[in-house]
Amino acid sequence: MEPTISRSTDVPADPDTVWSWVTDLPRMGELSPENVGGRWLDTPGLGARFRGRNRNGELQWWTRVKVVAFEEGRRFAFDVRTPLGSRVSRWEYVLTPSPAGCRVTENWYRSGAWVVRKFMGPRVTGRADRPGYNVRSIEHTLAALKARAEQRAAA
Repeated sequence: MEPTISRSTDVPADPDTVWSWVTDLPRMGELSPENVGGRWLDTPGLGARFRGRNRNGELQWWTRVKVVAFEEGRRFAFDVRTPLGSRVSRWEYVLTPSPAGCRVTENWYRSGAWVVRKFMGPRVTGRADRPGYNVRSIEHTLAALKARAEQRAAA
């Protein structure tokens, strides 16, 4: 399956460090412009579930999430569903060692039903152009990961 959106950046930190950041659900809000955090419902690992929390201005919502790839220091992917169980998307972080530290690729796969994409999603999230927004969101998250690594290296 090809991602709907894919962006990458080089981060001056080793893959294990970046892995710890992208799997730290309560602190994800420090990196993401929309996600304000999450909490594990199971022990982190393949098949684990967590609840994600998101915000757009006054609008707030949560999602049901299941981990579909959990390769420590390498790959973290999860499927997102509405609270009622409708498919929404898949998100994925792929970490590859590089001379700079690691290359981080964030992928978004659109997988929701037409009614979710056209009606439910925009009403709940306030975003009519989800792919357009997610390009900016992914770029923001990757820049925040890079900035965190640079601040850590400078300290």
